[in-house]
Amino acid sequence: MIRVMAKQKGIIPLVGTIGGINFYYLNGKPVARMAGGGFNGKAIKTKASMQRVRENGSEFGHCSQVNKAFRAALQEVYKGYRFTYFHSRLMRLFTGLKDLDSTNKRGERQVAEGAATTQGIALLKHFEYMPDCKVPALLPFNYNIDGATFALTFTGVDIEKVGFVSGATHIELTYGVLYFDFGQLSHQLYLASPLVLNKSYSGHTIMLTPNVGTPAVGTRLCVLGVRFYQEVDGKLYLLNAKNSVGIVVLGVGA
Repeated sequence: MIRVMAKQKGIIPLVGTIGGINFYYLNGKPVARMAGGGFNGKAIKTKASMQRVRENGSEFGHCSQVNKAFRAALQEVYKGYRFTYFHSRLMRLFTGLKDLDSTNKRGERQVAEGAATTQGIALLKHFEYMPDCKVPALLPFNYNIDGATFALTFTGVDIEKVGFVSGATHIELTYGVLYFDFGQLSHQLYLASPLVLNKSYSGHTIMLTPNVGTPAVGTRLCVLGVRFYQEVDGKLYLLNAKNSVGIVVLGVGA
């Protein structure tokens, strides 16, 4: 049986089940679909044939907890902006990391184990966190991260090569070093002072130095966030198009 989902129309959106139809919210919008289907809770908990479902559910719940903590850890980089599908995108990252765990048995695999592998480190660095805003394409310059201070330096900067989005007059760079413990879900973010550049910037070097105190426990991720502004009557206004907010991980270490 095909179960169709549709948007609700009307002055007062409904929530609940009426006449075999489930009414609920999806991404902030009221939708409706036929009720029923799937497995009941008792069967999932007790039947041997549902063992794989129980295993998947346990691991999915674990990945979801990591996801929530990770988004909270990065909030300072993209504060003021809400990504509708950021959670689901990150779930692909964390389930991928969980799948790299070769220590624990299925149903008990951990994101932390996968994140500690060579493949996991590569996945964390090369994952497209916000594909609508490709930071490396916006800033096509050579960069280096100092091994002691974790200062980020861009060289050969040419402001005319910066990929300003439509309507933008300024670009803001927010750089920080995030220590994230994938096991305990604790985190500490050390930020550099944000740097705002306009289209008349004439420098050829950009340096962002985070105020790193005593390194915290966890995986170290060097994170760069990009935001765009439009200047109107001397004031800067954030642009909130999906291609005007980006995050990239430039380095990962223990």
